[in-house]
Amino acid sequence: MENIIYPLLGGALIGLSSSTMLGGIGRITGISGILGGSLQKNSSEDLWRLFFLLGLVLGGLGMKVLYPQFFTYQFNFSYVTYIVAGLIVGFGTRLGSGCTSGHGVCGMARLAKRSIVATLTFMAFGIITVAIKGLI
Repeated sequence: MENIIYPLLGGALIGLSSSTMLGGIGRITGISGILGGSLQKNSSEDLWRLFFLLGLVLGGLGMKVLYPQFFTYQFNFSYVTYIVAGLIVGFGTRLGSGCTSGHGVCGMARLAKRSIVATLTFMAFGIITVAIKGLI
């Protein structure tokens, strides 16, 4: 039963937080946009960006402390691989004018055509990647 409940709770919390963010301060919860904006601007009006990012980090650390069993997976790659992968993902979010959280969760909920196309593209290439990986 846990295998069903935890993803449902996580999805509900993501939807609730995105709705709260949009309704509360009128901002879209796209992580790449929030991170990029926090690096570009130095305005007291954008202090929410830093608190949002801090909340992501502290939330992850809190989960690690409270529920270490959720973090038993291992990735066996070098740090260089992680850095290159991160740069490629960062390039992709800039190229796509947003990340999966911004387009998939927030943009599609607003029925934004650009976000629907972007999310369909993310999903298609994800499926293609998994299919190719399965053949290798």
